[in-house]
Amino acid sequence: MKLSKKSEYALRALIEIASRGPHGIVQIPEIAAKENIPEKFLEAILLQLKNAGILRSKRGVGGGYSFSRPPGGVTLGEVIRLMDGPLAPIACVSRTAYERCSCPSEEECGLRSVMMEVRTAIIEILDKKTVQDIIKLTALRRQALQNMLNFEI
Repeated sequence: MKLSKKSEYALRALIEIASRGPHGIVQIPEIAAKENIPEKFLEAILLQLKNAGILRSKRGVGGGYSFSRPPGGVTLGEVIRLMDGPLAPIACVSRTAYERCSCPSEEECGLRSVMMEVRTAIIEILDKKTVQDIIKLTALRRQALQNMLNFEI
């Protein structure tokens, strides 16, 4: 599975917005500059996240985007599905977009069996990790790196 730029940018934008705290409002140019994302592409992504109920927007001075629900309730799997569609590596193992494959017997197909394991592993990880989890992980890694640098000095 390869994450599309759209999903990657969506996740990075959500992490940036969530890092501003529960009442943080962030404007598109700010996110685009900090995360090196083209503004027009980011605008379309944030609109899609807003239409899905993940974000809300406020117009005018002091406006921008913020979470409409807690970042701890937004999973990576939810965002990736919204941006890219099903998480399954092949359509015959998808739960939401199943399509019959061309093999003679799905029940006997070893490839399908392995791809089902892959799908399950991906789902188990991405549907458990939230935007808030990524913020915590980033803070822990940042602190660990800082501790290593301070120790070396």
